[in-house]
Order: sequence, then C-alpha cells, then structure tokens
Amino acid sequence: MADVSIDSLILKLHDVNAVKFGEYKLKSGLLTPIYIDLRVLVSHPALMNQVSSVIYQRAQEENLQFNSVCGVPYTALPLATIICSRHELPMLIRRKEAKDYGTKKMVEGSFCEGDTCLIIEDTVTSGSSILETAEVLHKEGLKVTDAIVLMDREQGGVDMLASRGIRLLPIISMFKLLDVLLAAERIDAPTAQSVRKFILDNNTFRPKKTNGSDAPAPKRPCVEPNRILSYADRAELPKIHPLASTLLKIMEEKESNLCVSADVTSSKELLQLAESLGPKICMLKTHCDILKDFTEEFSQKLQAVAEEHNFLIFEDRKFADIGNTVKHQYEGGVFRISSWSHIVNAHAVPGPGVVKGLSAVGKPLGRGCLLIAQMSSQGSLATGEYTQAVVKMAEENSDFVIGFICASKMTEKPEFLHMTPGVQIKAGGDLMGQQYTTPEDVIYNKGSDVIIVGRGILEASDRLEAAESYRKSGWDAYKRRSGQSDQ
Repeated sequence: MADVSIDSLILKLHDVNAVKFGEYKLKSGLLTPIYIDLRVLVSHPALMNQVSSVIYQRAQEENLQFNSVCGVPYTALPLATIICSRHELPMLIRRKEAKDYGTKKMVEGSFCEGDTCLIIEDTVTSGSSILETAEVLHKEGLKVTDAIVLMDREQGGVDMLASRGIRLLPIISMFKLLDVLLAAERIDAPTAQSVRKFILDNNTFRPKKTNGSDAPAPKRPCVEPNRILSYADRAELPKIHPLASTLLKIMEEKESNLCVSADVTSSKELLQLAESLGPKICMLKTHCDILKDFTEEFSQKLQAVAEEHNFLIFEDRKFADIGNTVKHQYEGGVFRISSWSHIVNAHAVPGPGVVKGLSAVGKPLGRGCLLIAQMSSQGSLATGEYTQAVVKMAEENSDFVIGFICASKMTEKPEFLHMTPGVQIKAGGDLMGQQYTTPEDVIYNKGSDVIIVGRGILEASDRLEAAESYRKSGWDAYKRRSGQSDQ
C-alpha cells in the first residue's frame, strides 16, 4: 500500500470540491463557514482509493483488533467496502431502517455475539452518527471500541464518543486542513481565521456535572485524540523507569520533545551540532559507526556537552543478535557504547535474549533501551503480529525497556515512551524509501512523545533556526494534545 501524504490528500480533496467555504447548515443545525462534502468521492475512484488506504493504514498503525468493519451509512459505506475487499476483511452493513419483510435485520452480514467491530466514518462534528451506528451494533451483541474518521471538525465528537467508551481516531483535523490550504494559498488568512473562530466557539459536547445537570460547553474539547498525561505527571508515575522519568523532566523543563538525528561522519561536526543545538533538544541521536574518527576522547566530550545542555544521548545501534553477542557489542569493542550513551535500541527479531544481553550491561549503569516496533521506511516488515510481540516483550522487561521506536502510539501504558523518526515539517518521502510525517501528525494525531528529525535540520541553511521551528512545532502539538494549549 502506498503511503499517502496527508497534505497532498487535503489538496486533492479541495480540488474535487469536497471542501467548501461559504455558509452551510450542518446536521446539528449549526451554520458553518466550512462544509466537508465527501460524497463527491464516489465520482473520483483514484481519490477514494487513497482515502481508503490512509484509513486502513491508521488501523494498522494503531494495531487495532477487530473482527469486522462497518461504514456509517451512507458516505462511509464505499470506503468500508474498498477496505474490506482489498484486505479481505469481513464487513457489516448497518441499515438506517429495518425492513418490514424477510429477516427484518438492522445489521447485515455474518458475525458472532461478542465480536468487535471497527466503525469507519467520513466526517465527524458531534459524533452522533457514529454513536447511532454503535448502538445498533451493540443491540446485536457486537462490541465497538474504536472508530476511524477521515475528517474531524474538532467540535466535540472525540469527547462525546470517549464519554461513551469509543475512541475516535481522526486522519485529518480541521486545524490541519486549514493550515495546509492556507500554506498552499487556496484560502486567505481571514477565511482561515473565521473557520478557526467558529470551531472554537461551537463545541457540541456538553459533559454532565456530577449532579446530572448539563455543564456549559467548553471552548476547547476536554479530551483530545490520544489525550495524554503531561510529561511532568508521567515522570512521577510509580512504575516508570528512572531514565524515562529523567527524559520526561528534561522535556518539560526545556519545553522540547525534539531529538536531533546527528547523522554526520565527522566527530568535530557532531560536537558542533551538539553544542549549538543542545539548548533546543531533549535528546541527540548518534550513529557512532559512521564516524570516520571516533575516539574515546570524543565520547567523553559528547557526554560533557550533553550534561552542560541537559539532553540525553541515544546511540541508534539497532542491536539484533543473540544475547551474548549484543552484550559484548554494547560494553566492548572500539565504541564501548554503554560507557557514554544513555539510551540504545534493539530489534526484537532475535527474541527476548537480545534484551537480556543488553540489560546485563545497561541495567547496572542506569541505561535504557527502546525496542523497534515500527520503522519509517517504506515496505517495512515491522507491522502486525511482530509489532504486537514487541509491545509484549517491552512489558515483560520494563526494568530496562523504556519505550519504542514507532510510527504511532503502541500502548496506553503511560510509563512507556514513544519516539518517531522520519519527521519533517513537510510530509513526503525520498528516493531511498524514507517516509516523512509532520510533527503535528506524529505528536497530536498519532500519539507519539518524541519527534526524531534528521535531514529537516541537517540540510537547512540555518540549522539552529530549523531546530527551533521543529521544537516549537512539536511542543505546540504536545500542548494541544494534553489540553494545555489556547490555540
């Protein structure tokens, strides 16, 4: 499946008039300055296939477990049909009204009581259409825990569904859509501002007070997609690894969830990067084996810079051998990685032995390990059952494993950190199969904690300016997701 750029997808939706500006009446009765009309997709099969692909991709990234798929009638029906046909998944059809003849079923298809059904929707404002579909499925004995929507208008649907036990996973947020259209000069600033104000002023979800009366609708949703505890709160969790706690405290103190991938071949340049970008980052990722002049003196200098600027060092070694071998690779050889790197990572392919071997060296030193659950390269095999096995391995070795290298959030356990590579302000890819996603998408939509940025900063004419741009973008997305943002 081709990875579709969200920015490109937004522009294509605008091209086919699926996004309209003016004055329109919503199902809820609200008059809105923007209208999302995804019914036009049926006349654009290539675009409909792309939308179906990104929806399925989101389900894969979230490792959702379900027995069947149901599209909310009617616009989401063709999307669900394409997904189920292409990936050979069982599909259910919810009727809007029961037949007065035949079986009189409200849900068509084969299923068993207790099965879990994933709901697909095109656009969400209040979330009522998804809830209606879920209630019909519930009456048939089916469970609904998750729903995926292409476009979230950010007007309370996430909150309402969360209050009813359903997690809504959006592909595109309204603010993201406005940012892309504004940057592409498809709309002007006053139009964008008008829509933003409407969204902020018209939240449809009214949470209940403890006495049962309706509370006033908040200006912003109370619960965002993948809502998280603050970094500071997570740092104090009783089960958290001390090194993970340290990193979270650094992130909170420096207001940075940025890790720079220092893929340079000169130790001098790497030290210069660490010195200049140190104040902007929470972590520096290295590849010591590509340095042409690595020395123990260099590693000592790097440690000193990290201490001075308060960031951690992450050696991206990707250990992937039997326990005894990785133990020697970690503590010995030319690089003596365990002596200077706070964090390392490993593939889970060799089995739990790889963690045990690394832990024997790193645990006494207070080091930590990230397991590679997903990769940002196109065609990566780190998906599905493999990714689920990685999460289980992490949970069984939480005294040394502090989190994951991943494309999106792997587990709801807040003591684990999620770090995502392949991040650029502008989404896309390169000729070597690297796929890029934006800080906003990684932190806000996909629930990760740390953005790992390489070429987006290293290839910039002003690296410090670029680093500040990424730091701000990542931090703003975190504040928004944790409910701390006024935006």
